[in-house]
Amino acid sequence: MKEDLWLEIRNDYLKGLSISEISRKYNINWRTAKKYSTSEKVPKYTLTSPKPSKLDKYKPMLNDLLEEAPYSAVRLYEKIKEHGFVGKIGIVRSYVKLKKRKLNSKATVRFETLPGKQGQVDWGHFGSFVDEHGVERNLYCFLMILGYSRMRYIEFVLDMSTETLIKCHNNAFRYFNGYPDEILYDNMKQVVIKRLLKQEDSKLNPLFEDFAGFYGFKPILCRPYRGQTKGKIERTVRFVRQNFFVGIKFKNLYEINTMAYEWCEKVNNHPHSTTNEVPYSRLFQEKLNTVKREYMINKLDLRKVEKDCLISFQNNKYSVPPEYIGKEVAVLHTHNLLKVYHNSELIATHSIPNVKNKIIVNKDHYDKISNPNNNYSANCLFNLNRFKAPTQIESRDLLELDKIFGEVASNG
Repeated sequence: MKEDLWLEIRNDYLKGLSISEISRKYNINWRTAKKYSTSEKVPKYTLTSPKPSKLDKYKPMLNDLLEEAPYSAVRLYEKIKEHGFVGKIGIVRSYVKLKKRKLNSKATVRFETLPGKQGQVDWGHFGSFVDEHGVERNLYCFLMILGYSRMRYIEFVLDMSTETLIKCHNNAFRYFNGYPDEILYDNMKQVVIKRLLKQEDSKLNPLFEDFAGFYGFKPILCRPYRGQTKGKIERTVRFVRQNFFVGIKFKNLYEINTMAYEWCEKVNNHPHSTTNEVPYSRLFQEKLNTVKREYMINKLDLRKVEKDCLISFQNNKYSVPPEYIGKEVAVLHTHNLLKVYHNSELIATHSIPNVKNKIIVNKDHYDKISNPNNNYSANCLFNLNRFKAPTQIESRDLLELDKIFGEVASNG
């Protein structure tokens, strides 16, 4: 407070004005009016340390949640109550209001990607069509754009399964003649099964995680409600609808994908509206990762687990855990590696031998059978007293299995 204002308040008080009258006259709090009316000299402000709040220990959690999505104060109050907060909702409302104001005041800066750093992928539903056989089919579009060069690739498909997504990635990598270090996704179920606050805590689709690991690129999950992070691909979806799809006629996927390829060639050879450069010209600066070998998603087969805990595949047999006896599993093989999935969960991995008629088993799968606390022994054809499971993954000849079965039958 300025000295001349303090003098006026002090004089009014000495003239007989009450504290409440001074408070109304100068539009100040009555405590402030009393402080300056009774002070012998100009009061000076002193900085005091903030008082501790019941909300202090929960502020980092609130900050993380508000960075993730614009949750309401009520919802945030319920979340921190689950973690032990005992305060009232009022202080939560005040803090959330202040925090949101700060977040909203931040300027949105255009995000320009470094060469070869990132691509973005999304699905688009493009209605339905009647094929040449008179069957009505849903039509979807896979879209991918490279962040730096703005190279675009689109492909129309009949479903949005994980297998189809992987095939489209392979085709896009082939079209771009490489792939970026990371690819951004909009939390699609083909990529992530369970999305949590932090990406590292989220559960990725095992088959897609295996695909990403094969190439070595990093899947990035888009943060919900933060549209600017995936703006390039969302604008691409709108561009395809307005610039390509309007008015086209086709009978099957081959026809529309032929037109889609020609469209990609056209737009990738034309200056982009943002960079004012031709995407194909900037593609050489991307220096993408080279595709040295392709992920063979088309070699996915279904097999039924036999009573001996084995599945047959290309004249060999491979073990799986005994709890999957009688169930159907998916077998994926890429070059010299075989992976077995049940309901998208990886349950077994084996090396594929260069010879046929072998049994490839994993000791851990048979340890469960020999455990007296389970019921697997009656369901397995192996006589574990005669068949010793290997200490590590081991390959055995199928003739040995026939011999074991013969001994079991003769003893029976």
